[in-house]
This record gives sequence, C-alpha cells and structure tokens, in this order.
Amino acid sequence: MQAAQLDKYDKKFKLVVRDVPTPTPSANEVLVKVRYAAVNPLEMLIGTGSVKLIQDYQMPVTMGNEISGEVMGVGANVDDYQIGDAVYARLPLPQQGGFAEYVAVDQAALAPMAKTLDFAHAAAVPLTGLTAYQGLHEELGAKSGQSVMIPGGSGSFGQMAIPLAKQMGLEVSVSGNAEARAGVMALGATNYFDFRQENYWEKLSSVDYVIDTLGPKEFAHELQILKPGGRVLSLRMGPNRQFAKDHQLSWWKTALFALAGRNFDKQAASVGADYRFIFVRSDGEQLREITRVVEENQIEPAIDPTVFHLTDINKALDLVANGRPKGKVLIQFDK
Repeated sequence: MQAAQLDKYDKKFKLVVRDVPTPTPSANEVLVKVRYAAVNPLEMLIGTGSVKLIQDYQMPVTMGNEISGEVMGVGANVDDYQIGDAVYARLPLPQQGGFAEYVAVDQAALAPMAKTLDFAHAAAVPLTGLTAYQGLHEELGAKSGQSVMIPGGSGSFGQMAIPLAKQMGLEVSVSGNAEARAGVMALGATNYFDFRQENYWEKLSSVDYVIDTLGPKEFAHELQILKPGGRVLSLRMGPNRQFAKDHQLSWWKTALFALAGRNFDKQAASVGADYRFIFVRSDGEQLREITRVVEENQIEPAIDPTVFHLTDINKALDLVANGRPKGKVLIQFDK
C-alpha cells in the first residue's frame, strides 16, 4: 500500500509517499481501509518537531491523525466491529498512520460513523469533537449553570463545542464573523459578537471559562472577562507545568514546560485565574457520545472543496499551514 511518511523533523518538512507493507491487525485491532484522512495543524506541530517532547517518533513514520473508512479485517478479540462497518477515529498519538491506504487501529479508539454523514464529512469530526468533549468535561470540569466564552468559535471547533456545552447546561458566548452568526445561534449559543463590530471583552464579565482558539494575541482579552477562580483552556498557546503534571511527564520535561508556560501561568494568576493547555487523545467511547450529538443536531462539518489525493499531500499541508481553507482539508482515497 501507499503511505505518506515523515523521514525527519524539519521546519520545512515534506512527506514522502512510498510503498509500505499493509498492516496486519493485532488481537485488539481493526484493519480500516481509509476513505478520507483529514489534514490538521497538528501535522505541522508533529512534522516540525514542535511536540516531540510530548510524543517522539521513530523515523520514518506514517503521518495522519484523523480518518474515516471501512472495516476490512478484525483481530481475535474484536467483537464490536465487522467487515464493511463504516467507522471513524482520532488515531492514537503514539501510532497515527492515517495518511495511508490502510491503517490498523486499536478498537478502543474507533467509533461507528455518524449515520447522518458521508465519509468525507465524517473525517472532519473526531479531532475537533474530542477536543471539545475533553476540554469541557476533563480540563474545565464545567457544570450546569456555568458560562463559557469561545473567541473565534464560529468555525469547526465551535460546531462541536457549542452543542456539547449546551447539552451540559452551560451558557455559551462566541465571537466570529457576521456570516456565521445565524448558524452559531442555531447551535445553541446565547451571545454572539461580530469581531468586526464589537469587542466581547467590553460586553462580558464574570465568565467561568474561556476556550482559546486564537493564541497569545488574545490572551489579555480572555483574562479580562474571567471571574476570580475562572480558567482559560487554550488549544493554541502551548503546555505548562500543569500539563506536564497531568500527563505524568519526566522531571526534566516538567521543568521545560514549566519554563515555557511560565508567562501564561503568571498572567492568569495575576487575575486569580488558571491556565490550561489541551493535547487531545483518542477515545472511542467519547467519540460515540459525540456521534450522538452530531446526529441529534444534524451537524455537518465544513470541508474545503479542494480535492487532494495522497500524491498531493504536501500541497494539502501547505494549504493548512499557509492558506485560507474553507473548512477541514481532506485527503481522498480510492473507494
């Protein structure tokens, strides 16, 4: 089979498409014929070596973290899946391997695909869905009656986070462009701020949680609206000491992350708040819950219309890194 592989970490890395053996599933694995693989900013972090302190790889490594596909074989201990089942997954980080015609996936990372979605749209769900789920439930520990603000939440992350937050009983505020207002409000947001017309930090106060999708340039505004004891969860700004502690990293990695996240921790502490960073993991059970939310809310993730095949992988990566995709960028495989 063909696979797109990384040979070395490099700030200007390119993947190489080559023939590799088709994997044989172990007792707890499912062999999936990949129909679509999503290309995410996470690939840039992995390829450049930016996250090798969190997850290092033996080279060459087949890249790709998010897939939809068809079950082609099952291991001896697999009872929940049969040949022909439509499935999707955020692949386990130690393995990844989605930029390939076939991938062997631990059954614990898989879930049946949402019945309301085709393979293309399904491939855009797992990573953002699990990020929203783990962020709200685990990193924030949000409770009914509390409030959350998502700056820049009018895109694919907000599509998943807003209905999940509403299901939990949270009041949700979002900022984004004017064109997205109607769709965001239909998902259950209470407040929407057109970033070109109004500043959310001048309208909101005493918010329990902020989920940051924009990065360091927005941090001061996010802290400004938090109540004492509130928390900012970032998808963009990077790990800190708490992240290292939660992931039980070695003492020297803990020291490095403590240093890297020191300014974020210090700024948050100055307003009596807490800073957290999330690096989402695979979880099939959580993905099943996300599937239910997708089906109930008729969520259809935005996907970029550009058609890429595996031989176009570096063009797809460039669009994610440097372009303006109109949704999730996908690699399409033959049926």
